[in-house]
Amino acid sequence: MSAPLVLLGVSRSGTTLLRVIVDRSPGIAVPDESFFVPLLARRHGKSAERAAFLDDVVRIPTIRDWDLTAEDVAPYLGSHTPTGKAIAAIFEAYAAKVGKPRWGDKTPMYMRHLDLLQDLFPDAQYVHLVRDGRDAALSFLAMPEGTFTRTWAHPTTPAQFACLWRKEVEAARALGRAVGSDRYLEVRYEALVADPAAAIGAICEWAEIPFEAAMLEYAGAVDVSAKPHQQRLLTPPTKGVRNWREQMSRDDAAGFEEIAGDLLAELGYEVTAASPPRSVRAQTAQAWYGGRLAAWNASAALVQRSPLWRRRHPRLEP
Repeated sequence: MSAPLVLLGVSRSGTTLLRVIVDRSPGIAVPDESFFVPLLARRHGKSAERAAFLDDVVRIPTIRDWDLTAEDVAPYLGSHTPTGKAIAAIFEAYAAKVGKPRWGDKTPMYMRHLDLLQDLFPDAQYVHLVRDGRDAALSFLAMPEGTFTRTWAHPTTPAQFACLWRKEVEAARALGRAVGSDRYLEVRYEALVADPAAAIGAICEWAEIPFEAAMLEYAGAVDVSAKPHQQRLLTPPTKGVRNWREQMSRDDAAGFEEIAGDLLAELGYEVTAASPPRSVRAQTAQAWYGGRLAAWNASAALVQRSPLWRRRHPRLEP
């Protein structure tokens, strides 16, 4: 099977829109967020023993929701399989089930695990969708409480979101420099919305997957009943749905730029002031983000490696 295609982007940067369109190509299957890649990598180390790996597979709700069973995944595994290939087997089984020759993934959470992705899938290609961080902040902070995106680190101010946006965008761009232009493509959300056909056509040509005009006819064909924050997928994309110039206060815009203004400018986005000074607010936001991220990663690793994980996650019915 061809190399996987990983769609990268900070939360609320348009990656769901991109996933829905790319998944409509006959050449690739990109399911909804997987979430389980770091979990399985932590639990199985460098090599996955077949029975233990399949026992984990049947405890993960996402895999059940993809309508996969252990029997679907088993043919892709040996008695002991490098963990990256074992995890890829789940995606390969899904792609085979929907009749596609190649698989992809879109899980914004993995922006914090790019080194892991590179270790697991050393031939992967990456499309990094970049959106003006101030518009992404408006979208993120407008999301309802309780969604996954709003719970893992839960920025509550544009300055806090700027910390997340800066760290993740810089990490993805560093990955791009490391793997080169054959494996990393950077795309602007604003270009995708302004001319979807041109943007998607360029992505498909670069990734060597078929492009069909019907890929853009997704509006209304996506079930978002369980995801109220994705209601905009029911209609074609519209420019200016979030506009920080009109919807963000000058103080909040300044707070964002204190942390990430230089990166905004480097990416070609308008900034309101040249190199604004770092304030106590910016220092507080950065300290909050660093502490929250470290605590989350440590907690997740501890729980997922625990022998009690299987006891807390019973086997699920197909």
